[in-house]
Amino acid sequence: MQFTAAQIAMIIGGKVEGDANASVASFGKIEEAQEGQLAFLANPKYEEYLYSTKATVIIVSENQELKQNITATLIRVPDAYSAFAILLDKYQQLKTQQLVGIQQPAYIDATSKIGEEVFIGAFAYIGEKAIVGKASKIFPNVYIGNDVVIGENSIIHPGVKIYHDCVIGNNVTIHAGTIIGGDGFGFAPQADGSFKKVPQIGNVIIEDNVEIGSNTTIDRATIGSTIIRSGAKLDNLLQIAHNVEVGSNSVIAAQSGISGSTKIGKNVMIGGQVGIVGHLQIADGSKINAQSGVSKSIKTPNTAVTGSPAYDYTAALRSQAVARKLPDLEKRIKELELMIKELMVKND
Repeated sequence: MQFTAAQIAMIIGGKVEGDANASVASFGKIEEAQEGQLAFLANPKYEEYLYSTKATVIIVSENQELKQNITATLIRVPDAYSAFAILLDKYQQLKTQQLVGIQQPAYIDATSKIGEEVFIGAFAYIGEKAIVGKASKIFPNVYIGNDVVIGENSIIHPGVKIYHDCVIGNNVTIHAGTIIGGDGFGFAPQADGSFKKVPQIGNVIIEDNVEIGSNTTIDRATIGSTIIRSGAKLDNLLQIAHNVEVGSNSVIAAQSGISGSTKIGKNVMIGGQVGIVGHLQIADGSKINAQSGVSKSIKTPNTAVTGSPAYDYTAALRSQAVARKLPDLEKRIKELELMIKELMVKND
């Protein structure tokens, strides 16, 4: 597919500076792009490549100053990174829209309902009374259990398993290998030291515009629902336990684990390898630094924490600054002790 600079500018709301008819057929990083490719500049560290790249069209911010002449056509926008993201999204939509129909072999139960313009890949399994909404894409080797509901324009990548009764909203993307609705980790200790499994009879609800990375697991609720609210973005390799709630537009980076019944607020940012114990409340706008261990609720909105156990981020930075000065402080204390001894000898 080829697009002119003018067409691209129309999509992202930009202004062309140069040849509006310059056309591109693919994307490239600004430091590596070749003729016929589109690149973007958002990070000032890469500005030097603006003058050496072979890219035909470059998306830049509207306030980007040119220190040298360039040959590429520019498209100026308020935010180059966001504009490039919008463009990539449109490009991906064009590619996936071409996927329509049912490949064989695939099992689709007669009681299920399949919407218009749906794609179902080979070896997919659609269970009893399952619903797949209009224009959704179910890639090969996906398992969709009984009574699962999938909304419109959602993409379920290869190898995803969605257990019975779970609900997936509109415009949801679930990447390869993720498991939605496996049993929560519920076992009751017995008098003889053994553990009796507590049946997990709830489900998982994933609201609209959520994206979930590869090999993430989201457990079904014991009773009720584990809920991922609209706009949340979950990375690869996460463990979301039973009855957890992740608030709207919250983001969680890879290898983090959220224990059962913890409630994550809106617009929360959680770094990689964070562990959060169960039955906590994490306030809206909280920021949890990578590798933090959260053992108590964060009740004040927009709080930033770090460490294990996690505590106030600013206080942690002050502690680190003091810790770096400890060798000098020790030296000064020894010098003061020596001075005090010398003064005591003189006074005697």
